Amino acid sequence: MSKRLKLEEVLKELTLTPAQLQEKFAEIGVKFSVRSKTLAEEQVDALKDHLKSKKQVTLGEVRRGDLIEKRVMGSVIRRRRVELAPGETQIAPGPTLEKEVEKKVAPDKEEISSKPALEKEASRLVGVQKTKPSIQPKLKVVEEAPKPISGKELSEEEKILAQKKAEKLLLDEAELAKKRRKAFISRRTAEFDINQFGRSERLYQPKKKKVVDKSRMQSTQLTMPKAAKRVIKISGQISISDLATELKVKSSEIIQKLMAMGMMVTLNQKIDAETAALIAQEYQYEIQNEVITEEHLLKQSQISESMAKPRFPVVTVMGHVDHGKTSLLDAIRQTDVVAQEAGGITQHIGASMVALEGGRRMTFIDTPGHEAFSAMRARGAKTTDIVILVVAADDGIMPQTKEAIAHAREAQVPIVVAINKIDKPGANVERVKKQLSEVDLLSEDWGGKTIVCEISAKQKTGIKELLEMIWLQAEVLELKAAPDIPATGVVLEAKLAKGLGPVATILVQQGTLKRGDFLVMGDCFGKARLLMDDKGKMLDQAGPAFAIEISGLESVPRAGETFYAFKQEADAKALIHFRATSFKTKEVEPEPKLSLESLYEKMQQGNLEEVKFIVKADVQGSVEVVKDIIEKLKTEKIKTKVIFASAGAITESDVHLAAASHAILIGFNIRPDSKAKELIKTQKVDARLYEIIYDVSDDLKKALLGKLEPEHKEVFLGRAEIRQIFKVSKVGQIAGCFVTEGVINRKAHVRLLRDNKIIYTGRLSSLKRFKDDAREVAQGFECGLGIENYNDLKLGDTIEAFVVEEVVAGAA
Repeated sequence: MSKRLKLEEVLKELTLTPAQLQEKFAEIGVKFSVRSKTLAEEQVDALKDHLKSKKQVTLGEVRRGDLIEKRVMGSVIRRRRVELAPGETQIAPGPTLEKEVEKKVAPDKEEISSKPALEKEASRLVGVQKTKPSIQPKLKVVEEAPKPISGKELSEEEKILAQKKAEKLLLDEAELAKKRRKAFISRRTAEFDINQFGRSERLYQPKKKKVVDKSRMQSTQLTMPKAAKRVIKISGQISISDLATELKVKSSEIIQKLMAMGMMVTLNQKIDAETAALIAQEYQYEIQNEVITEEHLLKQSQISESMAKPRFPVVTVMGHVDHGKTSLLDAIRQTDVVAQEAGGITQHIGASMVALEGGRRMTFIDTPGHEAFSAMRARGAKTTDIVILVVAADDGIMPQTKEAIAHAREAQVPIVVAINKIDKPGANVERVKKQLSEVDLLSEDWGGKTIVCEISAKQKTGIKELLEMIWLQAEVLELKAAPDIPATGVVLEAKLAKGLGPVATILVQQGTLKRGDFLVMGDCFGKARLLMDDKGKMLDQAGPAFAIEISGLESVPRAGETFYAFKQEADAKALIHFRATSFKTKEVEPEPKLSLESLYEKMQQGNLEEVKFIVKADVQGSVEVVKDIIEKLKTEKIKTKVIFASAGAITESDVHLAAASHAILIGFNIRPDSKAKELIKTQKVDARLYEIIYDVSDDLKKALLGKLEPEHKEVFLGRAEIRQIFKVSKVGQIAGCFVTEGVINRKAHVRLLRDNKIIYTGRLSSLKRFKDDAREVAQGFECGLGIENYNDLKLGDTIEAFVVEEVVAGAA
């Protein structure tokens, strides 16, 4: 039995792969399977003899005249020619196979044509002189009869077949050698670096120090730039230091020239474009004044119909305090926000996204219902698509409910009424529907167009039907947005969070906000480092109608600001710089709203078709009378409309509504409180206060005809609170007061207010500090005062001091 050898050892010894071993066995006619793990010793010996016979005719043998290359360094190659050893003779190829081998080895025409160019390029790179190609000796193919396998003699046909296989193998080897050599030359030519070759071959020699002949050096010469470069572009104004930098002169030189022109300026003072042009002309420069607007820096493209795609609705929940707005959202979101609010009242604007069946989604904004937060509620109405008006079935329409209706109507958004708390014992749905009809919200089942749903947030009944009606209303609106543009939206709320710094809750209205975008919110700059939804999940991007919380801001932005997203930081910084230089980051007074003085002028210009009014009076009867007077002033050219009317003092909510709606505020026998009065000044709302009903009608008619005469305007001086009352014989009542605002002047007019209603108007009879008479008493001090011909004073009353000035109509 013959000895068996392991397949792994045979492969390792012959340096062959299993596939190559199978091919070699096929050449000698031996069957071999790759799955075999052992081989017969006779088979291995026969294969070795076959490989030795093939080695005799390998074209890879070194021949006389061949170049042998040896890599010495990374980029250095040594070459030498081979000489035959003593006694060794060159073998010439046989006549039978010489022509066949030359025919197979001969390159194609394309290769022959490109070979001289390749040799020329290689000679140029290496620097070797081109010589005549030497004729290399050809191989002699030694024909050798194949050895018999296992001691058996081969027949003549098998010998011829074996010889043909050997010849074919020789031709394949020759072709492979030719391709390998060609690839090697191409690779080495591409990798060769003549500079590196030269550095590595030559010995290092330090450079000789170059001696500079200073006599031949030219002195520095000031050259005038080309005309195209002698143009300085500015926007409006430029500082002295910046102008000097552009002109390439010293700042002191420009200051001297301006002083010679009679202008005393400093280094950082700005001059206008005309003055800068006079200075620049002396240096042969030209000033170009480019008017850069904020719209130019925003780079906002117009949204076409092809860019707009359907989006989800944004829904705002509004209503009176404690009518169940947040409880309704809890029922929708399956959360418990009420337990987290102080006293169960929402103190800030909250935004959340709710996923519905079928892949639908809605964004809900919860606005505070308390009148102290009416400004937040106004912002919520402006950023929404649909308003859910929550009315308690046991309470009905309340004052804040009417305010919410007014805000929603002025925002021109549809209202869906949700009558809540229908499970309570005192619930009366029909009474609520009747009250809704009185404010022009007629239910569909009563023949109107207002969607009214009966729900119970506590029992979670009617919630599904309410959501379906909201979605139906959203489909009617056909809401769309462009998600492929830079994001814009509004800041709902902002705060300073521990560990995160300034954090803002924003609503994306257009475009897609991505993490890493740069944001500008008014005068606030930032980078969107974290995007987080209402459930605390981190997002990489937020599309239209997404309400998210972001961090990475440099400061806390103001609520209600519009934000803009930029991909490049330079674009965002340019907008911030523009707003800073144009004083837009400061608390700039807003533009004046519509007033009676400017009413006729705007009518003549054709810029006004409707005048809006807000009416506040002491009692409901007066409200109806004033409202009726205003509505009767309608003409063919202009319409008058009362958007909100109620009894009670003028509050901040009324001022916010008037500012947002560009309405005129009418107060009859009522006064604004201190906060509302300050807000009237800052928002520049035209607030008219009357005590005689005929004055209301006369002023409005004159304003419409452009005949409004000079008016006597009140100038507020101060306010004092009565804390104690003294009765003095022969004098009457003396009020012990504490000045809470401004000053109380001895010669001023005073007005006695009780629950913000005017009780009496007159003059002071006396003003004292302790026992001494005083001309005026400032804020924070106590005083004693008496009112002429009036003694009906009570604790808690308020005394206002004012003077009357005549103001020309139309004057600022």
